[in-house]
Amino acid sequence: MKNKKKLWIGIAVVVVLALLLGSVYAVWGPKGTAGSKTIVVSVVDTTGKSENFTLHTDEEYLRGALEEAKLVEGSESNYGLFVTAVNGIKADDAKQEWWCFTKGGEMLATGVDTTPIADGDQFEATLTVGY
Repeated sequence: MKNKKKLWIGIAVVVVLALLLGSVYAVWGPKGTAGSKTIVVSVVDTTGKSENFTLHTDEEYLRGALEEAKLVEGSESNYGLFVTAVNGIKADDAKQEWWCFTKGGEMLATGVDTTPIADGDQFEATLTVGY
């Protein structure tokens, strides 16, 4: 009986901590800025060839801007959009290719759904080989 009580207390503590952390993230987590902005997205293929796109948008997050410009294709996952193609270039899973998104050369810590954008931001989408 004591073990069940400890188990329920442990579960309650975990639930409360999860709710607390979720609330903290919602309040202080990254947020997009409202209003008109211009961002640049560089698309780099496996040969190193790069093409720059200047996007003018009112979107607050990267996914919205990319979809608005019809630059990305993908499928929905538990974590948001799983990008499978950028600018018509499809990643070949058989070759272990995937799209790596960076900002100023640093890999994004968030997916395109939750990456906020601000006026003047520069992003890179690089077709990468190897998992």
